[in-house]
Amino acid sequence: MPDKKPEWFDEKKADNFTSIVRKGVETGESSQQFVKKGRFQKKSPSLPDLNVLEEGILKGERSLLARAITLIESNAEHHFRHAQELLQKLLPHSGNSLRIGITGVPGAGKSTFIESFGTFLCDSGLKVAVLAVDPSSSLSGGSILGDKTRMEQLSRNPNAFIRPSPSSGKLGGVHRKTRETMLLCEAAGFDVILVETVGVGQSEVIVRDMVDFFMLLTLTGAGDELQGMKKGIMELADAVIVNKADGLNKKLAEKTKAEYDRILHFLQPATKGWQTKAYTCSSTLNEGIREIWEMISRFEENTKKSGVFEERRRLQTKEWIHSMIMDQLQFSFFYDPDVKPLLPRIENEVIAGNRTVTSAVEELFNVYSKK
Repeated sequence: MPDKKPEWFDEKKADNFTSIVRKGVETGESSQQFVKKGRFQKKSPSLPDLNVLEEGILKGERSLLARAITLIESNAEHHFRHAQELLQKLLPHSGNSLRIGITGVPGAGKSTFIESFGTFLCDSGLKVAVLAVDPSSSLSGGSILGDKTRMEQLSRNPNAFIRPSPSSGKLGGVHRKTRETMLLCEAAGFDVILVETVGVGQSEVIVRDMVDFFMLLTLTGAGDELQGMKKGIMELADAVIVNKADGLNKKLAEKTKAEYDRILHFLQPATKGWQTKAYTCSSTLNEGIREIWEMISRFEENTKKSGVFEERRRLQTKEWIHSMIMDQLQFSFFYDPDVKPLLPRIENEVIAGNRTVTSAVEELFNVYSKK
């Protein structure tokens, strides 16, 4: 049917009608141009104001402390420079806390112990920061970060701060920024910092190099455990805690404690002037927790009086410098613009059996050093 206008319709007076057709809005740029220019793209987060972060951390504001830790953990180069400036500002306010490392075999109840121990410290009027390091997947790099779920009671305590951090594949499962995170927590006024390791590989050695007191959590049934327990790990511990000493397990826990004490008697002490001993506790019943804290307090008093405490801190700082140099050298080598494209070809030559590993490494370092 043909489109025929009625006789009464006057196009010249179309504005008198309630419904009219107007010309569309003209744009100088298409939506595609807008997207191409990034006007609709998500903006990258702006760098936080350092003065705001500094003031907030010194006042103990958790939200700003968490934001500062996120900045510290970032791998972005511009975030790294920003983070170092913040650390420099807060450095004079750090170093006043007691750093305690906690490790143990899987199933020893580390998270339950930390919640019980941390709650006791908070109820005693102390501020406690928990740096719980979760294992990262070697394939995806992801981690569970479930410590706040496992420490539900402690996470609600106003005197506690729990920060789960992925290990990011670092040897032993300890995040490479844990040391800097400790400095931020100290500047925020936390009295005790608990560092939980994933309890695998060489993580114990790494944590030993960043804490003042190091404890090893174990279970009952020491006869079988001691066969598989590395002597080196026991030599790192300032105390061995036999956990889950309750109910029918209590007598067996006392027997396990006695077995550990016999072995520790023949080992070299982890800290000069301090004899490492075994203790029992029940995290679920909160038994033995007070005695463990009293023992740690004696350790702090004795080592500060003898000068061992300060000497350990100085050695830890030295170790920190050396580990950072190693990390920086490794990064600098593998991302060198001349080494990076050459490495795959040389690797293939070695794998194919066409050259020795020594000659391959020598060539790579010759290329790297000629700058």
